[in-house]
Amino acid sequence: MKQILLINDVVGHSHVGMVAMWPILTYYGHAVYNLPTALVSNNFDYRDFSVMETTSYMRDTMPVWQKLGFRFDAVCTGFMFSDEQARLVADYCRTLRNEGTAVFVDPVMADSGSLYNGLDQRHVELMRDMVSVADLTFPNYTEACYLTGTPFKAEGMTWDEACRMLDAVAALGAKAVVITSAKVDGQSCVIGRRSDSQLAGIAQNLDEGRYFRLDYDEIPLTFPGTGDIFSSVLIGHLMNGETLRQSTQTAMTVVSRLIDRNRHQDDIRLGIPIEQCLHLL
Repeated sequence: MKQILLINDVVGHSHVGMVAMWPILTYYGHAVYNLPTALVSNNFDYRDFSVMETTSYMRDTMPVWQKLGFRFDAVCTGFMFSDEQARLVADYCRTLRNEGTAVFVDPVMADSGSLYNGLDQRHVELMRDMVSVADLTFPNYTEACYLTGTPFKAEGMTWDEACRMLDAVAALGAKAVVITSAKVDGQSCVIGRRSDSQLAGIAQNLDEGRYFRLDYDEIPLTFPGTGDIFSSVLIGHLMNGETLRQSTQTAMTVVSRLIDRNRHQDDIRLGIPIEQCLHLL
């Protein structure tokens, strides 16, 4: 059993963020702890929402945990609600990584070619700093474009361009990279670049190729929280000893299975009711 810390928002209504990740990681046998970045009334897709940042709580909690000697095998970061939060979390992750903690970074900030409402270039710079401390980061294609300063192309990339993008994200400091929602040579896929060295607590097959591409058939539904499900399945399997490529394929399969299982849900803005679907993991 691994000790995993989630640094993400807590949403009161909708299965997204930490609410989606926690049951999956627990199901995989890990002990899960949390450091909320904000309390959010509901998924942003409802347009009306309320947010209470927890920056002061985070600022006070981190030194207490350090004083008490709390240790984690892995930490996964998600959406940051302010500049101070991003700086606090990046510094905390540097400290944890020096202690042997695996650091996973989801640079949540954009999709479908655009930044999320209210975000600007300053947030991109903050996410670049977060990525610099990552053992593994998993941006979607739009986020990878912003991180690397690459123009977004709706038609996608060639394989050579995909490898260059993976290298560019790694050049920010991430040891391993997975890019979701990519399109390569006209095919929807997830692409990845393993680390060139062994990572703390993460299995690496250094005899495999540095890059990989895993194709999938896109399901024309957009459930909120599927990125959180993908990352938690990926992390859960990595921490259970699977390689990056194996864990990525498993995460893709699980997300596809869950979307198909819930495709007739009345209100997809609720996200996938993960507690009812754990048997499908």
